[in-house]
Amino acid sequence: MAEQQPQAEDHQVLLRTVYTKDLSYEAPNAPEIFREEWKPEVALQFDIKVNPLVENTYEVVLTLTVTVKTGEKTAYLVELQQAGILSVKGFQEQELAPLFFVYAPSILFPYARQTVTDLVVKGGFPQLVLQHIHFDQVYAQKVAEQQQTTQQQDNKTPAGKTSSSDTPKRAAPGVKASKLY
Repeated sequence: MAEQQPQAEDHQVLLRTVYTKDLSYEAPNAPEIFREEWKPEVALQFDIKVNPLVENTYEVVLTLTVTVKTGEKTAYLVELQQAGILSVKGFQEQELAPLFFVYAPSILFPYARQTVTDLVVKGGFPQLVLQHIHFDQVYAQKVAEQQQTTQQQDNKTPAGKTSSSDTPKRAAPGVKASKLY
């Protein structure tokens, strides 16, 4: 008898908590920067890491680095790790990656955005509202890049010569690949 796949109603995702794991703010050129013309250039970088905690429970950490410059001078730098603990049930391992790299950061980002906005205003600068990140599009792009890299590696393997170390993993990035970005 064939093993039955879990039904969609058997899939559960519980957000246990959302918290700020680490936060850093620097205004290295204050107070001089306040006397200059305000023409901000905003650079945003982000990273997502997944840390297994106990069975079916994971910490997802969204790290944002916001650097704002005016001209050549850095006005301020914010580094934030917004984290959440997720419990999941009924998912196959290959189904977890979208949960960790799309669903979870989409929940964490509004908290991170508000923390950054509040911190920047308290630092004496004009309000900064970070635009939404489409984690689904970023994830799809990363998966496509990984597939392309895998195909290129397959094409470089000499015919008739393969080994387990030469054969790349074809599965979508998941829990074991704790850093996707």
